[in-house]
Amino acid sequence: MRDAERTSTGTSAGSPRVIEQRGLYFDELEEGVVYAHRPGRTVTETDNVLFTTMTMNTQALHLDAAWSAGQPFGQRLMNSMFTLATVVGQSVPQLTQGTIVAQLGLTDVSFPHPLYHGDTLYTETVVTGKRLSSSRPGQGIVTMQHTGRNQHGDVVALAARSCLMWTREAHAAAGLEAAQKGTIET
Repeated sequence: MRDAERTSTGTSAGSPRVIEQRGLYFDELEEGVVYAHRPGRTVTETDNVLFTTMTMNTQALHLDAAWSAGQPFGQRLMNSMFTLATVVGQSVPQLTQGTIVAQLGLTDVSFPHPLYHGDTLYTETVVTGKRLSSSRPGQGIVTMQHTGRNQHGDVVALAARSCLMWTREAHAAAGLEAAQKGTIET
């Protein structure tokens, strides 16, 4: 079963079972499998302007429609950092929600085709490697390749990512240990 089941203490018999959405544990991730993250995300001019100004990136290619019209792509481009963040973000519910310890790094990031206002971004992830950590028992390092495509199938973003992930057993044990110390509510 993919979704974690948890029982609440102090509930009466006959209470409904609770299904908590989560990502996959280290032990559940499979190398070579394509994880398709849906739904897609249609990106907007508002997304672009807010992200660009919030991150203090004053690049005219994202903000100045008149200037961008005279540039090689003929229009404003979505901020590539927004594209990258969305590609990674689209993978979270399916792969790492509640099962990640830490993101370790991003490498080999590229943007082979521009993403424009009104495009819909779809992301797929392939786990390219995994190994148990030699220094952190109950955790493992997972490498994955994210690919973002627009609605036409053009690749708009590529990124290799490495994450430190919990094993199911160690995460459950860590939760029990914290509960026994009174640091979390069960």
